[in-house]
Amino acid sequence: MTIALTGSNGFLGWHTRVLAHSLGKPTEALALGDKFDVDAAVGIMERATVLVHVAGVNRGGDDAVRLGNIRFAEQLALTLDQATTKPATVVFANSIQAGNDSAYGRGKQEAGLILKKAAENAGAHFVNVSLPNLFGEHGVPFYNSVVATFCQLAADGKALQVQDDKDLLLLHVQTAAEILLGLHDPEDAQRLATSRRVSEVAALIQEMSQIYSNGTIPDISKPFDRDMFNTYRSFLVGDRLPVTLDRKEDARGAFFEVIRSAGGEGQASFSTTEPGVTRGQHYHRRKIERFTVLSGTAEISMRKLFSDEVRTYSVDGQQPVAIDMPTMWSHKITNTGSDKLYTMFWINEIFDPASPDTFPEEV
Repeated sequence: MTIALTGSNGFLGWHTRVLAHSLGKPTEALALGDKFDVDAAVGIMERATVLVHVAGVNRGGDDAVRLGNIRFAEQLALTLDQATTKPATVVFANSIQAGNDSAYGRGKQEAGLILKKAAENAGAHFVNVSLPNLFGEHGVPFYNSVVATFCQLAADGKALQVQDDKDLLLLHVQTAAEILLGLHDPEDAQRLATSRRVSEVAALIQEMSQIYSNGTIPDISKPFDRDMFNTYRSFLVGDRLPVTLDRKEDARGAFFEVIRSAGGEGQASFSTTEPGVTRGQHYHRRKIERFTVLSGTAEISMRKLFSDEVRTYSVDGQQPVAIDMPTMWSHKITNTGSDKLYTMFWINEIFDPASPDTFPEEV
């Protein structure tokens, strides 16, 4: 399967690329709007077995929003018409707001009708996915969702203020990507979502932030809570990521606590690494993995997928820190000393060979 993907650099588009990468399915970015080039788009379309239309306009004046979404659909309709080889399936990331009285709702509804007709004319199977409110790692605060805004504020130690305490139907963006790529039925979008009031979301993020401030993993036994915690953690990448551990030493030796979990399962492991050797070179979509060097010196490096953004941390068993790998960042640990490196690893779920959630990718 080759996937032609619109909006590939946006929030949902990036997460869809992550999922496709983990499944070993290549994607090609199809630009729309002012960057639309019909010849380039036709070339991409002719190589694709699936078209996934994620790009949308949700900010601006009413006309800009409504007409922007229609314009994207018309550009895709033109591309489908001119392509000599058509994709077998066309997937539209629609919204539960489609058809309401807002400019966005009208624009999404009209775009869906245009794309459906174009898909039918191309002999392609049309899949309409009505998505609720999305949240997840690396959302843009004050833009993508209130969840991203709350996470950024909590990470900065600021108060979370609720302006409109309404019910939200929330779906993790990786689950949304799974629906778009056919791992769930389109009708599952709302069944897999979780309903929470805005005040409940704020309270949960605030509680997680407070618990995690000393390195304790909050109760993440429920998938929604795990996904919310991973979302919050994505706003800590940088100097706030390492958690300093309290190392005590006396005549008998040294002691420090590595992990404390407030709930849910977990699995700990231990490794030795020879000088100059690197471990890791993979990423996770859902797992929380903690690295803690017990003895020796090392560098822990991580890179956000599809970017050149690399973070590197120098760690030492004499001044122990815990570093929890952010989801969807490839990571590795390298022994930089002359002695054997002793490292403890903890992960928040017991290893399941049928669903390892570990995907090779060099930092």
